[in-house]
Amino acid sequence: MLFPRESESRDVRTLDGVWNFRLCPEEDPEQGSRERWFHQDLTQTGEVIPMPVPASYNDLTTERYVRDHVGVAYYDRTFFVPANWDAGSSRVWMRFGSVHYAAKVWINGHLVMMHEIGHLPFEKEITSKLRFGAKNRVTVEVDNTLYQQSVPQGRLVEINTDMGLKTIQSYTFDFFNYAGIHRPVYLYTTPHTYLDDITITTDVDGATGYINYQLALGGVTSRETPRIQIDVLDADGNYVYSHTDHDGLKGRIEVPDARLWWPYLMDPDPGYLYTFQVRVTGHIWGHDDVYRQPVGIRTIEWTNSTVLINGKPIYIRGFGKHEDANIRGKGLDYPTLVRDFNLLKWVGANAFRTSHYPYAEEIMDFADRTGIMVIDECPSVDTENYSPTLLQKHKDSLGELIRRDKNRPSVIMWSIANEPRTQLADADNYFKNVATYVRQLDKTRPVTAALARQFYEDRVAQHLDVVGVNRYYGWYSYPGRIETIRTSTENDMANWRHKYAKPFIMMEYGADTYGGLHTLPEYVWSEEYQTSLMSESFKGFDNLRKKGWFIGEMIWNFADFMTAQTVTRVGGNKKGIFTRDRQPKSAAHHVRRRYFALAQELDGYTLPEDLAPYVYTPVGNGTAMF
Repeated sequence: MLFPRESESRDVRTLDGVWNFRLCPEEDPEQGSRERWFHQDLTQTGEVIPMPVPASYNDLTTERYVRDHVGVAYYDRTFFVPANWDAGSSRVWMRFGSVHYAAKVWINGHLVMMHEIGHLPFEKEITSKLRFGAKNRVTVEVDNTLYQQSVPQGRLVEINTDMGLKTIQSYTFDFFNYAGIHRPVYLYTTPHTYLDDITITTDVDGATGYINYQLALGGVTSRETPRIQIDVLDADGNYVYSHTDHDGLKGRIEVPDARLWWPYLMDPDPGYLYTFQVRVTGHIWGHDDVYRQPVGIRTIEWTNSTVLINGKPIYIRGFGKHEDANIRGKGLDYPTLVRDFNLLKWVGANAFRTSHYPYAEEIMDFADRTGIMVIDECPSVDTENYSPTLLQKHKDSLGELIRRDKNRPSVIMWSIANEPRTQLADADNYFKNVATYVRQLDKTRPVTAALARQFYEDRVAQHLDVVGVNRYYGWYSYPGRIETIRTSTENDMANWRHKYAKPFIMMEYGADTYGGLHTLPEYVWSEEYQTSLMSESFKGFDNLRKKGWFIGEMIWNFADFMTAQTVTRVGGNKKGIFTRDRQPKSAAHHVRRRYFALAQELDGYTLPEDLAPYVYTPVGNGTAMF
C-alpha cells in the first residue's frame, strides 16, 4: 500500500479538521445503524459535539461518559470535490491512517469501506460515489470494543452500579484503550492506469549498492502494455540511474559509489535516502502516473549471536514508546512527533520499538530520515486464549503491517507480540504459524517478540530469530532491592542463552518514577531510585555485552503514558525517563551519558560538549575537573 504523495499526476488533500461527533448509547450500540445516521447529516440525528481529527475522543470533553465510553461512535463532515477531478481518466481514493478499533465508512450514504484492527491504514477508490464540483459527506462509525478474538484482546464484563448492571471493557494490557480517528484522512487522485504498489530490497557489494524492485499496476486493460520509466536520484536531486521500457515491472539497479543508510551515531551522515521515481504511461488514457519512493540502501544480516547493518554489528540502545500525549491521546500530533525525535537524538538513542502496535507512517518517515532503527510491532499484546480465528486476525495484522512498512530502511525487525502467554501449550504451534507467515512475506528481516515468561516455561523463543526479554528486577521482582538487579539480570539472560543459541535484547526494564519526587537514600518511585536502578542494570548489561550475544538494551519507557484506572497507576504509567509532556527526569541525563559513551566506544562517535557540565578548575591547575 503506497502512502499518498503529491506528484505531477496525484493531487492529495487532507480531510483533517473538526468533524461532527455523536456517541451511540452504551446500552443501545445499534441505534446509529438502526436509525441510519449515515444516510443524513449527523446534525439531523440529534445533538452532536465538535471533535478534532486526528485525535482520540476520550480526553477532549469534561464528561466521564465520553472518556470511558465502550461501543460505537459516529463522525461526519462535508467536503467538496473539485470539478476538474472528474476528467474521466482519474480515480479518487479515500484513505484513513488509523481508526481504532473497527470502522465503517459511508460516502453520501453508500457504504464503501469496513476495517478491523486499529493502528493500520485502509483505503478505497470512491470515484463512483462522489458528486464532482459539489458537496459530499463522509460518515465514519468507530467501535472501540475489544473481544477475545480481536487484536489486541479484551473482554466485556458486567458490574453492579447504582443504576443497575453496566457493561465495561476489561483488558490486561497496560495502556489506555484510546479510540477515534487517530491519524490523517486523505482524499487523493491517481490516473486511471496507476502504480499500485512497490516492493524494494537492497544489497551491497563493495562500494556498489543495488536496488531490487518489483512494481504492481492497477487499472491496466488487456489492450495495453504501459511504458515504465525508472529513475533513481540522490539526496541532492542528481540522477544516478534512468531507464525506460515496456517490461519494467521488475528489475535490479546498480548504484556505483552508493551512499549507505546508516543508523544514528554509526555514521556522520545517518539516514541517507535516495529517491526511487516511477513514471507509468498507459496507452488507453494517455496520462502518466508519477510516484516517488524514498529508498535507503543497506543490508541486514543476522547470526546466532548478532545482527549486522551493512556488515557491522549493531548494539541497540533505545526505548519502548507509546503514541500517547496529553489531551490528544493517540492522535497524530506533529509537535509531539518532532519533540520526540529531538529527544531521542539528544539522549543518544539509536532505536525504539513500536510498542505495542504499528505507529503512524509520519513517525516512520522521521525514523527513515534520522537513522533511528525501529523494531516494528503488531498489535498483539498479552495474547491468550489462542484460537484459529485469533490466529487469522493476528496474521492479518502482520500482513497489513509488512505491506505498509516493507520498504523502510529504518525497520530492522518484525515483532510478532508483546508478553504473550507463552507458557500455554497452544502457544507453540500458534506462534510457529505466525513466525512462518512473517518469513513468507519478508525474508530480509529477523523475527522477534518481547517475552515475559521464564526461560524454562516459554514455548515461543524457539520460533524467533532474535529473542527479546522483558524484566523488571528491582521493581516488580524484588522492589526496592537495588542489590539484586545486576546478578539477577546476568543469570536470567545467561539461562535464556544456554537454552537458545540466538541474539538477545533486554526489550523492557525500568521503574515507575514520579517526576519531582526526591529521596536520599533512594526509595521506590523517586527520581534517585530510577537512576540507581538504571546504573545497576547497566553493570549487568556491560558484563553481558562481553559475551558477544547480548545486542541491546531498551528502557521502558521513553515517556510517561496513560493507562486504565488502577490503584497502582497514579495518573498513568510513570516509567518514562521523560514526563508525559516530554520534560526530562533525572534518569534522562544519566541515560544520555551512557548512550553517548556506548556510541563513542562502539562507533567512534565524538561526545557532545555539554555531556559533562563544568564543575570547577583547581587553583594552580588549568585542567577543568568534572
